[in-house]
Amino acid sequence: MTVAQIEEKKAKKKSVAQNLWFLHWLMAAFFLLLFATGAYMTDLPKKVSYGESLYEFHKTLGVVVMSVLLARIVVLLLVIQHKYRRRLPKLRGEWLKTFAFHTSLYLFMVVVPLSGYFCSNSYGYDVVIFGTGITLPDIFPENKEVAEFSKSLHFWLAYTFLGAIALHAIDQWKYLRSQMRRFYTAVKPNTATNK
Repeated sequence: MTVAQIEEKKAKKKSVAQNLWFLHWLMAAFFLLLFATGAYMTDLPKKVSYGESLYEFHKTLGVVVMSVLLARIVVLLLVIQHKYRRRLPKLRGEWLKTFAFHTSLYLFMVVVPLSGYFCSNSYGYDVVIFGTGITLPDIFPENKEVAEFSKSLHFWLAYTFLGAIALHAIDQWKYLRSQMRRFYTAVKPNTATNK
C-alpha cells in the first residue's frame, strides 16, 4: 500500500467519524429543543392561539429526529465496520458497560418519539408535518381509554431519557471540557499580536 493510499484511507475514516459527530450534536440540539417545547407545552392553557402550532412544531421535530436517527445508525454501522474490521473488541467490563449504556440511549431515541406518535394517535390527533399539510399515517388506533396511559408513557420515557442524557454528559465531562478548552483556544485572539 502506498503512502497516498494510507493517507486517503485515514482521511476517509476521519470524514465518516466526523459525520457521526455532526449527527450526534445535531440530534442533541434537536432533543434539547424537543424537551424544552414539551415541558413548555404541558403547562400551556388550552386556549392559547399558538398552542396548535407549537404542538405541530414539536411533532414535526420528532419526525425529523427519527429521520436523522436513521442516518446516524447507518453512519454508526460504517464506523463500527471500519473500527472492528481487523480485530473485535475485548469484551471486558468497561466495554460492555459502555456498549449497554449507548444501546439504551439509542433505544430511547427510538421509543420516545414513537411514544409521542402513540400519544397523538391515541387522542385522535394527526401528525402533520409543520406548514406543509402532509399528514403521516396513523399507526396506532384512536383509543380514548389508552390516551391517558400514552400521555404518561411519553412523559416518563422522555424524562427517563433526559436523565440518561445527563448521566452521559457527566460521564463524558472530561472530554467535553477538553473540547471547550480547544474551542476557546482556537477563537481566543492572540494577545501578543494585538499589542
